[in-house]
Order: sequence, then C-alpha cells, then structure tokens
Amino acid sequence: MRKLTYFVASSLDGFIAAPDGSFDFFGLPDDVAQFLVSEYPETLPTAFRTQLGLSGEGAHFDTVLEGRASYQVGLDAGVTNAYAHLRHLVFSTTLTVSDPSVEVVASDALGRVRQLKGEAGSGIWLVGGGRLAAALVSEIDEFVIKLNPVIAGAGIPLLASGFDPQALDLVETRVLESGVVVLTYRRL
Repeated sequence: MRKLTYFVASSLDGFIAAPDGSFDFFGLPDDVAQFLVSEYPETLPTAFRTQLGLSGEGAHFDTVLEGRASYQVGLDAGVTNAYAHLRHLVFSTTLTVSDPSVEVVASDALGRVRQLKGEAGSGIWLVGGGRLAAALVSEIDEFVIKLNPVIAGAGIPLLASGFDPQALDLVETRVLESGVVVLTYRRL
C-alpha cells in the first residue's frame, strides 16, 4: 500500500501560510534548498527542477495532492501545473477549469485518497493546505515538517481542524544550519 506523507513547512506556532495563503515569509535558505535537492527533489516545482538540471523520478513521491487555496498560489503566478513531473490532484468544489494534466477532485476526498493508496506506485505527497490535511488526517501515514524559526502569529494552520489529539512516533530529526528543523513523524 502506498504511503501518504504530509510534507510541509511550518512556523513554530503551527502555521503553514499567511492569512492570504502566501508562504514567502519562510524564505528558502541555501541549506534548505540543498536539503530539498538532495533528499526530496520531486517536491521542487518543475520549473526549478529544469533550471537545476533535475529529471527523472524522485526518491519518495510520484503523486502530489493539494487543496484549492494552495493550487491558487500557482494560478496567481500563471502556473497551471507547478508539479508537471508528478501525477497532480487538486481537491476543490469550486475549480471548474484547469490544466488537463491536473485531476480535479470535487467530492469524497477521503475516498479518492484511499483509492490512490491502493494503486501501484510510490509515495503520495500532500503539499497543503490545512483544511485538506484535516480532512485527510486519518489517512496520513507520515508527517515531515520543516519547522522554521519563525513565529507567524496567524495564518493557515498545519491542520485546520478541531481538537482531536493523535499520538505520533518521532522517527527522524534533522537540524539544518539555518535553524530549520526537519521532523519526521509516523503513526504509532
């Protein structure tokens, strides 16, 4: 069975984006960029991969999932498929027109993800956002959180859901020179 990984940047106070959906306040320190290139090259947008001469399959994922608000960031920049090198699904009840290489899922997100997990392939990457992550939390097998040394104060939370404690097992910690800590948790 394929594994669903929520691989995302977060502030110390648990926000993955500003209230307007932007996430540029995290920046991209050189050591984080090098970490992504060496460990998770498939999470880089296709345009950056091309500039860096990266091609082929990634080490972890062949599919990316994102919510409507996360997808809108790319649309606002004129990019209809930021991850053309991956199978790309966007979960939205309002999106009607999209790049034909992007599958729009309008209902039953949980059912669609369960179906994806049962298919052949490598891992599935949940890029964001907080509402979609909350809807899929029961199917998330692994959380890889790039914890940034930033306090946002408000914004889009890591999981936009109610109180529902779930214990996880910390399986890896990697401290980068910039102060970003990459935490990997798996379900117990």
